[in-house]
Amino acid sequence: MSILLGVLSVLIVIGLAYALSNDRKNINFIGIGVMLLAQLITTWFMFMTPIGEIIIQSISSMFNKLIEFGQTGVAFILGGLVIEEGASVFFFNVLLLIIFFATLLSILTYLRILPLLIKYIGWGLSKITGLPKVESFNAVNSMFFGQSEALLAIKSQFHHLNDNRLYIVSASAMGSVSASIIGAYIQMLPVEYVLVAVPLNMFSALIVASIIAPVKVRPEEDVVDIKEVSDAKSFFEAMGNGALDGGKIALIVAAMLVAFIASLELVNWITQAIFGGVTLQQILGYVFSPIAFLMGIPASEAISAGSIMGTKIITNEFVAMLELQPLVGNISEKATGILTVFLTSFANFSSIGIIAGTVQGLDAEKGARVSRYGLKLLVGATLASILSATIAGLFI
Repeated sequence: MSILLGVLSVLIVIGLAYALSNDRKNINFIGIGVMLLAQLITTWFMFMTPIGEIIIQSISSMFNKLIEFGQTGVAFILGGLVIEEGASVFFFNVLLLIIFFATLLSILTYLRILPLLIKYIGWGLSKITGLPKVESFNAVNSMFFGQSEALLAIKSQFHHLNDNRLYIVSASAMGSVSASIIGAYIQMLPVEYVLVAVPLNMFSALIVASIIAPVKVRPEEDVVDIKEVSDAKSFFEAMGNGALDGGKIALIVAAMLVAFIASLELVNWITQAIFGGVTLQQILGYVFSPIAFLMGIPASEAISAGSIMGTKIITNEFVAMLELQPLVGNISEKATGILTVFLTSFANFSSIGIIAGTVQGLDAEKGARVSRYGLKLLVGATLASILSATIAGLFI
Protein backbone atom coordinates (compact mmCIF):
# COMPACT_ATOMS: atom_id res chain seq x y z
CA MET A 1 0.00 0.00 0.00
CA SER A 2 2.76 2.47 0.94
CA ILE A 3 4.55 1.76 -2.36
CA LEU A 4 1.38 2.47 -4.34
CA LEU A 5 0.89 5.73 -2.43
CA GLY A 6 4.51 6.63 -3.11
CA VAL A 7 4.15 6.01 -6.84
CA LEU A 8 0.92 8.04 -6.83
CA SER A 9 2.69 10.89 -5.01
CA VAL A 10 5.51 10.92 -7.59
CA LEU A 11 2.98 10.97 -10.44
CA ILE A 12 1.04 13.83 -8.80
CA VAL A 13 4.23 15.88 -8.35
CA ILE A 14 5.22 15.37 -11.98
CA GLY A 15 1.65 16.05 -13.11
CA LEU A 16 1.45 19.31 -11.18
CA ALA A 17 4.84 20.38 -12.52
CA TYR A 18 3.62 19.54 -16.04
CA ALA A 19 0.48 21.62 -15.47
CA LEU A 20 2.69 24.57 -14.46
CA SER A 21 5.05 24.09 -17.42
CA ASN A 22 5.49 27.02 -19.79
CA ASP A 23 6.91 24.91 -22.66
CA ARG A 24 5.55 21.37 -22.56
CA LYS A 25 6.78 20.47 -26.05
CA ASN A 26 10.44 20.81 -25.05
CA ILE A 27 10.39 18.84 -21.78
CA ASN A 28 13.34 16.43 -21.70
CA PHE A 29 11.53 13.34 -20.37
CA ILE A 30 14.58 11.14 -20.92
CA GLY A 31 16.71 13.34 -18.67
CA ILE A 32 13.92 13.45 -16.07
CA GLY A 33 13.66 9.65 -16.16
CA VAL A 34 17.42 9.35 -15.69
CA MET A 35 17.31 11.64 -12.65
CA LEU A 36 14.39 9.74 -11.12
CA LEU A 37 16.31 6.50 -11.60
CA ALA A 38 19.39 8.11 -10.03
CA GLN A 39 17.29 9.06 -6.99
CA LEU A 40 15.96 5.52 -6.59
CA ILE A 41 19.41 3.96 -6.95
CA THR A 42 21.00 6.45 -4.54
CA THR A 43 18.35 5.93 -1.87
CA TRP A 44 18.34 2.16 -2.27
CA PHE A 45 22.14 2.05 -2.09
CA MET A 46 22.37 4.28 1.01
CA PHE A 47 19.53 2.65 2.96
CA MET A 48 19.42 -0.96 1.79
CA THR A 49 23.01 -2.10 1.18
CA PRO A 50 25.81 -2.84 3.67
CA ILE A 51 28.21 -0.57 1.76
CA GLY A 52 25.69 2.26 1.86
CA GLU A 53 25.27 1.82 5.61
CA ILE A 54 29.05 1.90 6.05
CA ILE A 55 29.27 5.10 3.99
CA ILE A 56 26.56 6.78 6.08
CA GLN A 57 28.21 5.64 9.31
CA SER A 58 31.59 6.89 8.11
CA ILE A 59 30.26 10.29 7.09
CA SER A 60 28.31 10.48 10.35
CA SER A 61 31.44 9.69 12.35
CA MET A 62 33.35 12.35 10.42
CA PHE A 63 30.70 14.98 11.14
CA ASN A 64 30.52 13.97 14.81
CA LYS A 65 34.29 14.36 15.11
CA LEU A 66 34.16 17.75 13.39
CA ILE A 67 31.39 18.77 15.78
CA GLU A 68 33.63 17.78 18.70
CA PHE A 69 36.39 20.00 17.33
CA GLY A 70 33.95 22.85 16.88
CA GLN A 71 32.57 22.43 20.38
CA THR A 72 36.10 22.80 21.74
CA GLY A 73 36.29 26.25 20.16
CA VAL A 74 32.83 27.17 21.46
CA ALA A 75 33.74 26.00 24.98
CA PHE A 76 36.87 28.18 24.93
CA ILE A 77 35.01 31.42 24.17
CA LEU A 78 32.26 30.63 26.68
CA GLY A 79 34.87 30.41 29.43
CA GLY A 80 33.21 30.63 32.82
CA LEU A 81 29.65 30.78 31.51
CA VAL A 82 27.65 28.25 33.51
CA ILE A 83 24.62 26.64 31.89
CA GLU A 84 22.13 24.79 34.04
CA GLU A 85 22.61 21.03 33.80
CA GLY A 86 20.27 19.47 31.28
CA ALA A 87 19.58 22.79 29.58
CA SER A 88 20.24 23.19 25.86
CA VAL A 89 21.18 26.61 24.57
CA PHE A 90 20.54 26.40 20.82
CA PHE A 91 22.79 29.31 19.90
CA PHE A 92 25.79 27.88 21.77
CA ASN A 93 25.25 24.19 21.09
CA VAL A 94 24.16 24.38 17.46
CA LEU A 95 24.50 27.71 15.70
CA LEU A 96 28.04 28.63 16.75
CA LEU A 97 29.29 25.41 15.15
CA ILE A 98 28.35 26.91 11.77
CA ILE A 99 31.46 29.09 12.13
CA PHE A 100 33.76 26.05 12.17
CA PHE A 101 32.04 24.36 9.23
CA ALA A 102 32.12 27.57 7.17
CA THR A 103 35.84 27.84 7.91
CA LEU A 104 36.44 24.31 6.63
CA LEU A 105 34.53 25.08 3.43
CA SER A 106 36.58 28.21 2.88
CA ILE A 107 39.83 26.28 3.35
CA LEU A 108 38.75 23.49 0.97
CA THR A 109 37.81 26.14 -1.59
CA TYR A 110 41.16 27.90 -1.24
CA LEU A 111 42.97 24.58 -1.70
CA ARG A 112 40.92 24.03 -4.90
CA ILE A 113 39.57 20.74 -3.60
CA LEU A 114 35.89 21.73 -3.59
CA PRO A 115 35.91 23.67 -6.88
CA LEU A 116 37.43 20.73 -8.75
CA LEU A 117 35.01 18.29 -7.11
CA ILE A 118 32.03 20.49 -7.98
CA LYS A 119 33.26 21.07 -11.54
CA TYR A 120 33.60 17.39 -12.41
CA ILE A 121 30.43 16.27 -10.64
CA GLY A 122 28.58 19.03 -12.50
CA TRP A 123 30.13 17.92 -15.79
CA GLY A 124 29.05 14.32 -15.13
CA LEU A 125 25.55 15.43 -14.17
CA SER A 126 25.24 17.38 -17.41
CA LYS A 127 26.36 14.35 -19.44
CA ILE A 128 23.90 11.88 -17.93
CA THR A 129 20.88 14.20 -17.76
CA GLY A 130 21.29 16.31 -20.89
CA LEU A 131 20.96 19.52 -18.86
CA PRO A 132 23.15 22.52 -19.77
CA LYS A 133 26.49 22.75 -17.98
CA VAL A 134 25.68 25.99 -16.16
CA GLU A 135 22.51 24.56 -14.62
CA SER A 136 24.28 21.32 -13.69
CA PHE A 137 27.22 23.14 -12.11
CA ASN A 138 24.89 25.42 -10.16
CA ALA A 139 22.89 22.45 -8.84
CA VAL A 140 26.04 20.75 -7.51
CA ASN A 141 27.48 24.01 -6.20
CA SER A 142 24.23 24.67 -4.32
CA MET A 143 24.71 21.42 -2.35
CA PHE A 144 27.87 22.85 -0.82
CA PHE A 145 27.42 26.61 -0.65
CA GLY A 146 23.69 27.27 -0.46
CA GLN A 147 21.51 29.64 -2.42
CA SER A 148 23.23 33.04 -2.47
CA GLU A 149 26.81 31.81 -2.82
CA ALA A 150 25.89 29.36 -5.59
CA LEU A 151 24.20 32.08 -7.64
CA LEU A 152 27.17 34.41 -7.16
CA ALA A 153 29.46 31.71 -8.57
CA ILE A 154 27.71 31.84 -11.96
CA LYS A 155 27.41 35.62 -12.20
CA SER A 156 29.58 35.72 -15.34
CA GLN A 157 26.99 33.50 -17.11
CA PHE A 158 23.94 35.59 -16.20
CA HIS A 159 23.82 37.34 -19.56
CA HIS A 160 23.17 33.90 -21.16
CA LEU A 161 20.24 33.05 -18.88
CA ASN A 162 16.75 33.47 -20.31
CA ASP A 163 13.69 33.22 -18.03
CA ASN A 164 13.58 29.41 -18.11
CA ARG A 165 17.27 29.01 -17.34
CA LEU A 166 17.02 31.62 -14.59
CA TYR A 167 14.11 29.68 -13.10
CA ILE A 168 16.14 26.45 -13.01
CA VAL A 169 19.19 27.96 -11.32
CA SER A 170 16.95 29.76 -8.80
CA ALA A 171 14.99 26.56 -8.11
CA SER A 172 18.22 24.63 -7.55
CA ALA A 173 19.32 27.27 -5.07
CA MET A 174 16.02 27.15 -3.19
CA GLY A 175 15.98 23.34 -3.14
CA SER A 176 19.47 23.11 -1.68
CA VAL A 177 21.09 23.49 1.73
CA SER A 178 24.49 24.83 2.62
CA ALA A 179 27.13 22.34 3.79
CA SER A 180 28.10 24.85 6.46
CA ILE A 181 24.81 24.26 8.31
CA ILE A 182 24.50 20.50 7.86
CA GLY A 183 26.40 20.10 11.11
CA ALA A 184 23.59 22.02 12.81
CA TYR A 185 20.91 19.89 11.17
CA ILE A 186 22.41 16.57 12.23
CA GLN A 187 22.46 17.65 15.86
CA MET A 188 18.69 17.96 15.73
CA LEU A 189 17.59 15.15 13.41
CA PRO A 190 18.84 11.66 12.36
CA VAL A 191 22.03 12.04 10.36
CA GLU A 192 21.27 9.34 7.77
CA TYR A 193 18.13 11.14 6.58
CA VAL A 194 19.79 14.55 6.48
CA LEU A 195 22.67 13.19 4.40
CA VAL A 196 20.51 11.35 1.87
CA ALA A 197 18.30 14.44 1.52
CA VAL A 198 21.16 16.49 0.06
CA PRO A 199 21.58 14.59 -3.25
CA LEU A 200 17.85 13.75 -3.42
CA ASN A 201 16.89 17.41 -3.22
CA MET A 202 19.45 18.33 -5.87
CA PHE A 203 17.89 15.88 -8.32
CA SER A 204 14.32 16.76 -7.32
CA ALA A 205 14.89 20.47 -7.84
CA LEU A 206 16.26 19.80 -11.31
CA ILE A 207 13.45 17.38 -12.18
CA VAL A 208 10.63 19.73 -11.21
CA ALA A 209 12.31 22.85 -12.59
CA SER A 210 13.12 21.10 -15.90
CA ILE A 211 9.44 20.27 -16.32
CA ILE A 212 8.20 23.73 -15.34
CA ALA A 213 10.86 25.60 -17.36
CA PRO A 214 12.45 23.34 -20.03
CA VAL A 215 15.60 24.64 -21.67
CA LYS A 216 17.46 24.13 -24.92
CA VAL A 217 20.67 26.07 -25.42
CA ARG A 218 23.17 26.57 -28.19
CA PRO A 219 26.74 25.38 -27.55
CA GLU A 220 28.07 28.94 -27.40
CA GLU A 221 25.57 29.72 -24.59
CA ASP A 222 26.58 26.71 -22.52
CA VAL A 223 30.10 27.59 -21.41
CA VAL A 224 31.02 27.26 -17.75
CA ASP A 225 33.55 29.91 -16.83
CA ILE A 226 33.74 29.61 -13.08
CA LYS A 227 36.49 31.01 -10.90
CA GLU A 228 38.02 27.93 -9.31
CA VAL A 229 39.82 29.50 -6.38
CA SER A 230 38.72 31.71 -3.51
CA ASP A 231 39.54 35.41 -3.22
CA ALA A 232 41.86 34.66 -0.30
CA LYS A 233 45.54 35.33 -0.89
CA SER A 234 46.73 32.86 1.74
CA PHE A 235 45.63 29.85 3.76
CA PHE A 236 45.13 31.93 6.89
CA GLU A 237 43.15 34.58 5.04
CA ALA A 238 40.87 31.78 3.82
CA MET A 239 40.43 30.66 7.43
CA GLY A 240 39.61 34.18 8.54
CA ASN A 241 37.16 34.77 5.70
CA GLY A 242 35.41 31.48 6.43
CA ALA A 243 35.14 32.25 10.14
CA LEU A 244 33.65 35.69 9.44
CA ASP A 245 31.20 34.27 6.91
CA GLY A 246 30.20 31.54 9.37
CA GLY A 247 29.68 34.11 12.10
CA LYS A 248 27.38 36.11 9.83
CA ILE A 249 25.38 32.99 8.96
CA ALA A 250 25.01 32.02 12.63
CA LEU A 251 23.80 35.51 13.56
CA ILE A 252 21.42 35.65 10.58
CA VAL A 253 19.90 32.27 11.48
CA ALA A 254 19.60 33.34 15.12
CA ALA A 255 17.91 36.63 14.14
CA MET A 256 15.50 34.85 11.79
CA LEU A 257 14.60 32.31 14.48
CA VAL A 258 13.84 35.08 16.98
CA ALA A 259 11.69 36.88 14.40
CA PHE A 260 9.85 33.82 13.08
CA ILE A 261 9.23 32.09 16.40
CA ALA A 262 8.05 35.31 18.04
CA SER A 263 5.82 36.10 15.05
CA LEU A 264 4.42 32.58 15.08
CA GLU A 265 3.57 32.99 18.75
CA LEU A 266 1.80 36.28 17.96
CA VAL A 267 -0.19 34.67 15.14
CA ASN A 268 -1.13 31.76 17.42
CA TRP A 269 -2.34 34.20 20.07
CA ILE A 270 -4.58 35.83 17.46
CA THR A 271 -5.90 32.57 15.96
CA GLN A 272 -6.57 31.13 19.41
CA ALA A 273 -8.58 34.23 20.31
CA ILE A 274 -10.57 34.09 17.07
CA PHE A 275 -11.02 30.32 16.62
CA GLY A 276 -11.30 29.22 20.23
CA GLY A 277 -7.86 27.84 21.03
CA VAL A 278 -6.88 26.66 17.53
CA THR A 279 -3.24 27.39 16.60
CA LEU A 280 -1.81 28.11 13.17
CA GLN A 281 0.14 24.83 13.32
CA GLN A 282 -3.09 22.91 13.87
CA ILE A 283 -4.67 24.59 10.85
CA LEU A 284 -1.59 23.83 8.75
CA GLY A 285 -1.70 20.24 9.97
CA TYR A 286 -5.13 19.68 8.43
CA VAL A 287 -4.18 21.53 5.23
CA PHE A 288 -1.01 19.52 4.61
CA SER A 289 -2.10 16.15 6.08
CA PRO A 290 -3.27 14.72 2.72
CA ILE A 291 0.16 15.49 1.24
CA ALA A 292 1.88 13.90 4.25
CA PHE A 293 -0.25 10.79 3.83
CA LEU A 294 0.56 10.53 0.11
CA MET A 295 4.26 10.87 0.89
CA GLY A 296 4.00 7.69 2.99
CA ILE A 297 3.47 8.99 6.52
CA PRO A 298 0.97 6.82 8.49
CA ALA A 299 -2.54 8.30 8.64
CA SER A 300 -2.40 8.53 12.45
CA GLU A 301 0.60 10.88 12.18
CA ALA A 302 -0.39 12.80 9.05
CA ILE A 303 -1.89 15.82 10.84
CA SER A 304 1.10 16.39 13.13
CA ALA A 305 3.42 15.85 10.14
CA GLY A 306 1.41 18.30 8.03
CA SER A 307 1.75 20.88 10.78
CA ILE A 308 5.55 20.62 10.67
CA MET A 309 5.58 20.75 6.87
CA GLY A 310 3.46 23.88 6.83
CA THR A 311 5.57 25.52 9.52
CA LYS A 312 8.67 25.01 7.38
CA ILE A 313 7.10 26.62 4.33
CA ILE A 314 5.81 29.74 6.11
CA THR A 315 8.87 30.18 8.36
CA ASN A 316 12.05 28.19 7.67
CA GLU A 317 13.55 24.73 8.10
CA PHE A 318 15.15 25.50 11.48
CA VAL A 319 11.84 26.42 13.10
CA ALA A 320 10.24 23.23 11.73
CA MET A 321 13.21 21.09 12.79
CA LEU A 322 12.93 22.43 16.32
CA GLU A 323 9.28 21.29 16.29
CA LEU A 324 10.19 17.85 14.93
CA GLN A 325 13.20 17.27 17.21
CA PRO A 326 11.25 16.41 20.41
CA LEU A 327 9.01 14.05 18.43
CA VAL A 328 11.89 11.88 17.20
CA GLY A 329 11.56 8.54 18.97
CA ASN A 330 7.90 9.15 19.73
CA ILE A 331 6.69 8.93 16.14
CA SER A 332 7.34 6.19 13.60
CA GLU A 333 10.71 5.87 11.90
CA LYS A 334 8.98 6.33 8.55
CA ALA A 335 7.45 9.64 9.59
CA THR A 336 10.77 10.80 11.04
CA GLY A 337 12.70 9.97 7.87
CA ILE A 338 10.17 11.44 5.44
CA LEU A 339 9.84 14.67 7.43
CA THR A 340 13.60 15.04 7.83
CA VAL A 341 14.14 14.76 4.08
CA PHE A 342 11.29 17.21 3.41
CA LEU A 343 12.71 19.77 5.85
CA THR A 344 16.29 19.63 4.56
CA SER A 345 16.01 22.41 1.99
CA PHE A 346 15.55 26.17 1.78
CA ALA A 347 12.07 25.93 0.23
CA ASN A 348 10.17 28.60 2.18
CA PHE A 349 8.73 32.08 1.70
CA SER A 350 11.79 33.89 3.06
CA SER A 351 14.00 32.27 0.41
CA ILE A 352 12.08 34.09 -2.33
CA GLY A 353 13.41 37.38 -1.01
CA ILE A 354 16.93 36.04 -0.52
CA ILE A 355 17.19 34.68 -4.06
CA ALA A 356 15.51 37.69 -5.68
CA GLY A 357 17.80 40.00 -3.73
CA THR A 358 20.91 38.07 -4.77
CA VAL A 359 19.93 38.10 -8.44
CA GLN A 360 18.96 41.79 -8.15
CA GLY A 361 22.50 42.55 -7.00
CA LEU A 362 23.91 40.81 -10.08
CA ASP A 363 21.40 41.96 -12.69
CA ALA A 364 18.58 44.37 -11.83
CA GLU A 365 16.38 43.28 -14.76
CA LYS A 366 16.70 39.58 -13.98
CA GLY A 367 16.14 40.27 -10.29
CA ALA A 368 12.77 41.82 -11.16
CA ARG A 369 11.87 38.71 -13.18
CA VAL A 370 12.68 36.41 -10.27
CA SER A 371 10.49 38.53 -8.00
CA ARG A 372 7.58 38.21 -10.45
CA TYR A 373 7.63 34.41 -10.47
CA GLY A 374 8.69 34.04 -6.83
CA LEU A 375 5.53 32.19 -5.81
CA LYS A 376 5.89 29.78 -8.72
CA LEU A 377 9.47 29.24 -7.59
CA LEU A 378 8.31 28.32 -4.08
CA VAL A 379 5.63 25.96 -5.43
CA GLY A 380 8.24 24.20 -7.58
CA ALA A 381 10.71 23.93 -4.70
CA THR A 382 7.99 22.55 -2.42
CA LEU A 383 7.04 19.96 -5.05
CA ALA A 384 10.73 19.02 -5.19
CA SER A 385 10.82 18.54 -1.39
CA ILE A 386 7.70 16.35 -1.62
CA LEU A 387 9.33 14.29 -4.37
CA SER A 388 12.53 13.76 -2.35
CA ALA A 389 10.64 12.81 0.80
CA THR A 390 8.43 10.39 -1.13
CA ILE A 391 11.42 8.66 -2.74
CA ALA A 392 13.09 8.32 0.67
CA GLY A 393 9.87 6.96 2.17
CA LEU A 394 9.84 4.10 -0.34
CA PHE A 395 12.94 2.67 1.32
CA ILE A 396 12.23 3.38 4.99
